[in-house]
Amino acid sequence: MRPVVIPAARPAFRWREGLPGSPAGDSTGAVLVITTDDGAQGRAFDPHGAIVGDITRRLLAEALLGRDAADRELLWHAVWELDRIEEFPIYALGLVDVALWDMAGRRAGMPVHELMGTFRRSIPAYASTTTFATVGEFLEVADQCLERGFTAIKLHAWGDARRDAELACALREHVGDKVELMYDGSAGFDLADAVYLGRALGDAGYRWYEEPMREFSITAYRWLSERVSIPLLVGETSDGAHYNMGDFVASGCATYVRTSARYKGGLTGALRIAHLADAFRLRAEVHGGGPESRHLCMAIANTSYYESLVTSNPIVTEDCIGPDGTVAAPTEPGVGLPDVIEEQLDRAA
Repeated sequence: MRPVVIPAARPAFRWREGLPGSPAGDSTGAVLVITTDDGAQGRAFDPHGAIVGDITRRLLAEALLGRDAADRELLWHAVWELDRIEEFPIYALGLVDVALWDMAGRRAGMPVHELMGTFRRSIPAYASTTTFATVGEFLEVADQCLERGFTAIKLHAWGDARRDAELACALREHVGDKVELMYDGSAGFDLADAVYLGRALGDAGYRWYEEPMREFSITAYRWLSERVSIPLLVGETSDGAHYNMGDFVASGCATYVRTSARYKGGLTGALRIAHLADAFRLRAEVHGGGPESRHLCMAIANTSYYESLVTSNPIVTEDCIGPDGTVAAPTEPGVGLPDVIEEQLDRAA
């Protein structure tokens, strides 16, 4: 496990009321490095350096030592067995899996989406805002996003159902009917406020309504789906990967489900969810940006967009976003690391 520095966001940004914003200063992440006897190597990055470092030293290292790195499926199950008593943080469950996929891609000389089975070579990105101060500033940011080439925008607003509804309607009126809009509640509401806001979003023609409530109660989400017309995007941070997502699907509340390497047990878990959703003709939307998400977006047939965070005004966008607002398929072998992390490892080598 190699510690790495995560530079602070400049300027700092914030999320809805009640949630912390970006760290005030630099923070410490970690890169898990798995090496085989023949020198093959796989790597995976996580921003929670101290926590995943502890888990790796106490549990993962012993569980992996002497195992065959090609046995990704077996080792995926082995990590879940450790979770039974340890109760890993959700982001730690997929770290080994991502590193093993990275190793397999490097050995094969192929980007990981090709090992998974590539469905597309590019995908549109949507601009996923952080929380800005006023309606006017949100509209300024939206204009910049559209000028930059994005064709869809997702709001992370203030966490006040009435105020957020006013913002959502103002944004729709501002950009017109041809721009895809989405809203993310970051689990800020109870059922009553979720219904109020959901009805406003439905009337404004938003594409999806994401995580308005904490995801502990699937029943609450079913009740919400019965009271609003807007499609729900569910299961972003719920524990249990496809096991839990199966119950969301069975409840009838989902039109879209969330999948990701970070929160769903690595690339293996993310693919499980995508295939589960596809069996019921649901969309499996990839959560968050970064290298793992770019590979998943290329390999998952039933996903629509790559999520690209926009944190500042004036906006600054990821280097991977093309002039037309699309993201191209990775071409380097393996999964890859965020550029700022890759540069640190290169300097240390």
